[in-house]
Amino acid sequence: MHFISQELEDYIEQHSQVEPKLLAALNKETYQKILLPRMLSGHFQGRVLSMLSKLISPINILEIGTYTGYSALCLCEGMQENGILHTIDIKEELIDFQRKHFDKSPWGKQIVQHLGEAIDIIPTLSIKFDLVFIDADKENYLNYFELVVPKMNKGGVILSDNVLWSGKVLEPLQPNDSSTKVLLEYNELLNNDTRVETVLLPIRDGLTVTRVL
Repeated sequence: MHFISQELEDYIEQHSQVEPKLLAALNKETYQKILLPRMLSGHFQGRVLSMLSKLISPINILEIGTYTGYSALCLCEGMQENGILHTIDIKEELIDFQRKHFDKSPWGKQIVQHLGEAIDIIPTLSIKFDLVFIDADKENYLNYFELVVPKMNKGGVILSDNVLWSGKVLEPLQPNDSSTKVLLEYNELLNNDTRVETVLLPIRDGLTVTRVL
């Protein structure tokens, strides 16, 4: 869903940092070879993730939902030299694809892939995180948030993608639409939870920036 005109989106992209060649190649290969390529963060959102990571300068990053690895590489751009990014996904068939592109980057040895359900893996990570990116199954957003908040350093940032859900958050809720129901609850939680402060940005399909107090 386009929240602004395609012409304005094109102008914004043209006046933002150029997409790095490695990510442009990953973008192209994803569209050529992988199902549902629109799940990719893409040029503009990728540059937003990169900029936020550079401002935060994280040591430890957690990504929930790897897909083909585009957003992980964007987040790595702001990671400190001794940093580690942990990324979790359930799709075994994408592991080698992700690793190929990770190893072409300067951060290949600093990216740890986890295969399985994030709700099972997150509790096993005995790490405090400075930056978390949630971009996986919407039905578990509430669970992911509750799992990661105790693992955040003070001042750490949680980014949540797709929180506008193609505008469905404004439409009458359908009885069988569990994803929208959870996202409505999630957006309310982030706005009212006293442990955090939140701003919801109308970037792409909605990106929430949540700072842990």
